[in-house]
Amino acid sequence: MHRCRSASILIWLVATLCALATAPRQGAGQGEAPGMPANFDPFLQELWPDAHSRGVDRVIFDQAFAGVVPDARVIAATRRQPEYGKPVSSYVGSIASKERIALGQRKATEWSETFRAVEERFAVDRWTILGLWGIESSFGQDRDSWDVIRSLATLAQARYRHPYFRDELLVALSILQKGPITREHMLGSWAGAMGQPQFMPSNFLDYAVDFSGHGWSDIWNNVPDVLASIAYYLQKEGWISDLSPAFEVIVPQGFDYRRSHASFVQWQQLGLRRPDNREFPANGAGILFFPTGATGPAFLVTPNFDVIKRYNDSDVYALAAMHLADRIRGLPPIQASWPADDYQLSRDQRIALQRKLAELGYSVRDFEGHFDFELRDAIRDIQAQYKMLSDGHPTPALIERLGIR
Repeated sequence: MHRCRSASILIWLVATLCALATAPRQGAGQGEAPGMPANFDPFLQELWPDAHSRGVDRVIFDQAFAGVVPDARVIAATRRQPEYGKPVSSYVGSIASKERIALGQRKATEWSETFRAVEERFAVDRWTILGLWGIESSFGQDRDSWDVIRSLATLAQARYRHPYFRDELLVALSILQKGPITREHMLGSWAGAMGQPQFMPSNFLDYAVDFSGHGWSDIWNNVPDVLASIAYYLQKEGWISDLSPAFEVIVPQGFDYRRSHASFVQWQQLGLRRPDNREFPANGAGILFFPTGATGPAFLVTPNFDVIKRYNDSDVYALAAMHLADRIRGLPPIQASWPADDYQLSRDQRIALQRKLAELGYSVRDFEGHFDFELRDAIRDIQAQYKMLSDGHPTPALIERLGIR
């Protein structure tokens, strides 16, 4: 999860938590678990001065937490890892399903004029917006109804990823103070991501757009606001227009897999080509990415891939969003076959590998299981030392060679 930051955390909720999606605010017995505080009282005493310093009135503060108790389901949800351990083919296939592709194409037609206006204002293509809208809420069909204040308070009191969720809770209170969003309106995911684009409270303040001109940014129910808000997020995070986030390539025999960065011109000189023989971008550079290792599909990812990862810090999320966007657009599916033995490391294994790489002197930006492309280059280096195929893909065999348990 990151600044939108939904997601390493979001899309699987429909499948795994739909029966628990409603998070009641009242009742001392709801959400309690052994070892969890029965209430928020000490935490709120500590939180109030910071909320007050941000301009939150005592009345708003007390109303926000009236009758609210910690939710054990939220803590349980932190232990689920939707984007780790699952085969990439299954994950991408579940996102870019036939049903979702068809629905996305209908939405593209239904909102074509709004998309045209959004593209004109923000220079972000409709297909990318559709990909993110589809992955986050199935184009508004999936509506999370967790109590955002309760969820954020539960995470903040537990000091989960401290101080991130505490800060998001303070921002949520500031949103209530500012209005016109009411306490009852603030529904979202178990992690506090709100509305159809699944914006965290800080994202809402920074990126939510009142595209309809009705006085406030309604990312829960107003589709033009939803589409414009996603586009504005991408624009402000550095989106480059007319550049695909990633595209599939065929790697020639005898390729040196230690090579990961090059300009598009250089990649063509090295023998890479696209399955449909389309042209590479005329300018810029790409990074060679093997989501399941060199035996599976290969992609060149562009700076826009990293922009999508700022929406949700996950390679497979960005890949799935890109693929859904392409399929809605009418482009063909991924051509190369996914390996039958695709095994993705669990989050715990990835974190253990990160710690091991840090011990060995490699730069690691966090210990949350996220592998950026610099870290994949470190893996390539380790693979080369062990005379393994240096494709940058972390595997159980690498874990074993490094003595990680």
